[in-house]
Amino acid sequence: MKRSFSIFLLVLSFGSLSAQTDPIITSWLQNTTGLTGSHYLSGNTTAIVDNVEANIQLVQYSNDWIYATTNGIPAYTTGPFLDGNPSIATDQNAIFKISRNPVQNNGAPIPTTGGNIGVFVNGVALFDYRDGVSWNFANNALAGGPTGGMGDHVWNRDAVVGERGGFDCSKAHPAMGNYHHHQNPSAFSLDLAVISNVCDLYPADGLYAIDETQHSPLLGFAYDGFPIYGAYAYKNADGTGGIERMKSGYELRNITVRTVYADGSDVTDGPPVSTTYPLGYFREDYEFVAPVSEDYLDEHNGRFCITPEFPGGIYCYFTTVNATWNSAYPYVVGPAFYGTKTAAKVTTISEPVTTYTAIPTGLSVNNNSGQLSVYPNPANDFIAVQVKSVLKADMVVRVYDSKGAEVSSFPIKQGSTIGYIDVKAFKNGVYFLRSDSDKAFNQKIVIGK
Repeated sequence: MKRSFSIFLLVLSFGSLSAQTDPIITSWLQNTTGLTGSHYLSGNTTAIVDNVEANIQLVQYSNDWIYATTNGIPAYTTGPFLDGNPSIATDQNAIFKISRNPVQNNGAPIPTTGGNIGVFVNGVALFDYRDGVSWNFANNALAGGPTGGMGDHVWNRDAVVGERGGFDCSKAHPAMGNYHHHQNPSAFSLDLAVISNVCDLYPADGLYAIDETQHSPLLGFAYDGFPIYGAYAYKNADGTGGIERMKSGYELRNITVRTVYADGSDVTDGPPVSTTYPLGYFREDYEFVAPVSEDYLDEHNGRFCITPEFPGGIYCYFTTVNATWNSAYPYVVGPAFYGTKTAAKVTTISEPVTTYTAIPTGLSVNNNSGQLSVYPNPANDFIAVQVKSVLKADMVVRVYDSKGAEVSSFPIKQGSTIGYIDVKAFKNGVYFLRSDSDKAFNQKIVIGK
């Protein structure tokens, strides 16, 4: 009897430990402070504060499933959507049910679909490359999705290219209120080559900022349960080789007309390649090329790898970008899932679950000053502090004068990347920035006007 009771206690202890260390339970950005979202409207450069809570409201789990309750609203400011999209990001009142035990799909490929195919750790939905628009051969025009009508679904428009003018600074937009990313959730203004100027008038940030010197943070989970990471990781699957940009295995085809697929299939024609419909405008303009080294990803846009959260290794997707950090097809997941798709949005939970209580831990990767950058320095107008990882709890940055007296402070919100302070009223001189969340952060700044 004593032996059985001891085994029972061991099982309970192991289950509790497993829950506390399982990244699919512990990695969500749980909002415990009542943080709400905000949005811009076109023509108004002052953000409107909403009354809908941002990020994740509740995390629950069973042996097999994780349930993440969210409004689908990020901490970073959303909008405006300058392509005429009349929608704004609205409360989704969603419960995402995702497997804790993902498995590889060994059967027929499971293609990604329109709508939600994953969720980021802040509760914002992930869509694949498509926007529902495709070429209509009979009418010699685009049709479907926001354009209306019905296309042939043979030459399918790439949303990241075709809808770029309607993405906000954070590279996202809503569909009937469902705010979502098709691509790497980092602001346009942070890319090495800026391809949209929306951030100039409507500044925002994103879930994380790319850092080429460190393994990217865990950003979310696909609907097959496998994790999603940012753009940089260990070059080799075994965790060696240094930090390297993860590269898409897809390349643009060498074509001038759209009459056949990459596999040689003769299909209904699409428009010829032109300045109006350049290569890359349609998903079928790409073909998969076998990886030449371990930093090239497979046809699902992932690979098996060692990560900080999964030291034993797991299959991972990556938010691929090119050398100038612009999003690279197939962007996150696709065009088919690696695993068996089991996740869904549900309205109720039909099994006993345990509620996970988040323990705020600050930055999601290495809690050191290399995760924070300050600019401009010297400054005369404002100072910005940029978080390079996912910020798992609100961070307060404090400003001290040369004598060690605190003169001001400003916040960086959970699930965002930038905090600002106006220094126009500060006297010229030397100041220091510090944060309670990062004891190693002690940045000297100079203010001169």
